[in-house]
Amino acid sequence: MSEATPHPAPVPRALGFRLRSADGLAIRALIAVGLSIVSAGALVALSGHNPLEAFAAMAVGAAGSPHQIGVALNRATPYLLAGGGVAICFRAGIINIGAEGQIALGGAGAAAVALAWPSSLGPLTTLAALIGAALAGAGWAAIATAIHLGRRVHEVLATLLLNFIGLLLVQQLLAGPLGQTGAGFLQSPETPAASWLWKAPEFGAHAGFAIALAVSALLSVLLWLTPFGFALRIAGASRRAAAYAGFSMNTIAWGVMLLAGALAGLAGGVEVLGVHHRLIEGFSAGFGFKAVTVALLGALEPLAVAPAALFVGLLEAGAQSMQRQIGVPSALVVVIEGLTMLFVLAATVKRA
Repeated sequence: MSEATPHPAPVPRALGFRLRSADGLAIRALIAVGLSIVSAGALVALSGHNPLEAFAAMAVGAAGSPHQIGVALNRATPYLLAGGGVAICFRAGIINIGAEGQIALGGAGAAAVALAWPSSLGPLTTLAALIGAALAGAGWAAIATAIHLGRRVHEVLATLLLNFIGLLLVQQLLAGPLGQTGAGFLQSPETPAASWLWKAPEFGAHAGFAIALAVSALLSVLLWLTPFGFALRIAGASRRAAAYAGFSMNTIAWGVMLLAGALAGLAGGVEVLGVHHRLIEGFSAGFGFKAVTVALLGALEPLAVAPAALFVGLLEAGAQSMQRQIGVPSALVVVIEGLTMLFVLAATVKRA
């Protein structure tokens, strides 16, 4: 096996803390979420509105009808897919902040394949488009990994800066070969209906959420029941121990980054094929950074990322209803997300 590549300390030590034991983790997380909601309610009260009315309006907007529940599930899907990939990277001590660009490139890959693939092939068109999305995301992650390992550039810097390049690249694609002529803003032509994800008739939720749940289960199996999962967990806990055990740090870095990139790309493809049915400039704005939040809320456990993603999806689905009915700005949701992450981190981690 190769020697350990010089690398920053794993995520927990780099951030100055490590995860607590699993015992009582769920209870502490629920308490933390409750504290964040109480804090947000205090902010609502200070703004001159009734917190109970605001949260009731948000709840009705998020889950007051089958359609609203479907909207929440659709909102949660990209967070669940990309968040799972980020969680796997963080488990291995790789600080991947590049999901934003990988999602954007994944959406471009899905749109390009869907527009070029013969629609007469039916469901195969959807499958081909999703594979194209995953490959595009993995390819973009591969560039960041090559820069990190080949030139020893910190992965935070490499992945973060490539986000902006990826967004600009998608913009150029929409201004060129993928763009729709005569459109008022940058977007692609509508993809063939054969490429769209199936939607539940009453809910309007597309099949992407089911795909994301299946992926989360597979990630959990990978993390806990495979030799690769064992290697990446050892690497995340101690790179010296992983090197002593003979694990290749380069192989682990390539493996988790390509996997995370593929999942982020898949998230972009699901958003394009399940919600917009075309590639739109800025469709992925904020998705990748919120995926980091969701991964941390889920304590870097793939299955626990699912309720964290659903929580964020429900918040965002109900935000507009709260603003319309009560007059509380929908930006309050961003405050709740930030407070929740802070409280959950405080409740579930401790200093090394």
